[in-house]
Parts: sequence; C-alpha cells; structure tokens
Amino acid sequence: MPQTPRLILFTTAMTLLYLALAIAGWGGFDAFFSHPPLIAVAIVLFALALASTFSRGNLSPGVKEDRGNRWVIAAFTALGLLSGFVPAFTDRLDFWTLDGEALRWAGVALFAGGGALRLYPVFVLGRRFSGLVAIQEGHALVTSGVYSVIRHPSYLGLLISALGWALAFRSGVGVLLWAMLLPPLVARMNAEERLLRAHFVRAYENYCARVSRFLPGVY
Repeated sequence: MPQTPRLILFTTAMTLLYLALAIAGWGGFDAFFSHPPLIAVAIVLFALALASTFSRGNLSPGVKEDRGNRWVIAAFTALGLLSGFVPAFTDRLDFWTLDGEALRWAGVALFAGGGALRLYPVFVLGRRFSGLVAIQEGHALVTSGVYSVIRHPSYLGLLISALGWALAFRSGVGVLLWAMLLPPLVARMNAEERLLRAHFVRAYENYCARVSRFLPGVY
C-alpha cells in the first residue's frame, strides 16, 4: 500500500521546495540546469521522492511514542532547508569550494546511493517505519537482511546522501552543515534504541550485542 494522499502531497511539496532553494542559490533555473551534474542530482532527487510514495512509511505515533525526541524533526528541517540553499549559493559565489568536476559526479553517486539506502529500510519495515520515534501496533523486531549488518541503515543512508548533495555543489560549507546533522541524528538513534530496548527487552539487547550501529565492527 502506498503512502496516504496527504503524505504524498507533503513529500512532493518538500521535494519541490528543496530543489527550488538549490535553483535559487545557483542563480536561477537556466543557470542550474545548464550544468550536467546538477541536472543529474535533480533527477535523482525526484526519482527518490517518487519511489518513496510507493512505500508504507508514515508519521504515526503508534501505540507508544517518545514525544521528547520531536525536537530532532525541527533540527533536521532547519538543517535541510539550509542545505537546500547554502551549498548551491556558495558554489555560485565560488566561496570555500572544493576543486574538481569529478567531485560533483562523485557527489551525485553518493546522493543516489545514500538515498537508495535511506529508502530501502522503509520498504522492508513497511507500516512499522514512522518519521516519529514510536512503537507501532504489531511491531516486530527485524534482524535479517541489511539489519543483520547494521542497526540503522536508513540513518546511514541519510548521512551518505546528505554528504553527496554537498559534494555535488563542491561546498565546504555544505560539508559543515552535513557534520551538524550528527548530534541530532545520534540523539534520534539513542531515543529509538531506548524505546526498542524497553519494548523488546532481552531480544533487543542481544541484537545490539552482535550488530553494530553504523559500521560493522567499528560503531
């Protein structure tokens, strides 16, 4: 079952806003779409947004939610809006930019690969995947597939794609904005793990003992 019409509308609006900020930062539609890597990153952005509408991801508070973690959504939104505009703007001004056209294409590849990794768990978890830190009705602990390798593949995908976006614009400032994602992201993971540990108890403890958060055998 795809997303609800309201969530599809929200996804579409946010995608258009994000791209509009980048276009404005780069000096307009014609300037932005005269550059092949930027055309590619726009295509990837819309492809990922379209794919997400076929998932069952939602914003349900479920049967139990950690409402104290909602501040992270505001932090992600603020950083996301800044990341939409600032990397493109600094790229146009050639302010603190990183050299190399190949770097732009590497950024596009990271944006696409990270975006796919971000979305894959949404399809695996289905209605159990919420934008809120919440236990859903009939929630089951998934430990197979990509979850047998790392505990938070979607957040890893978010980090990879956000870095790719910054590099597509060769933006050193964009990389700093990417680094600023880490504190709220870690806070979000901590909140999720507290909730899952309280709900699944020993099963989740055992899972955490054998599977790393982000990088197998490292973290």
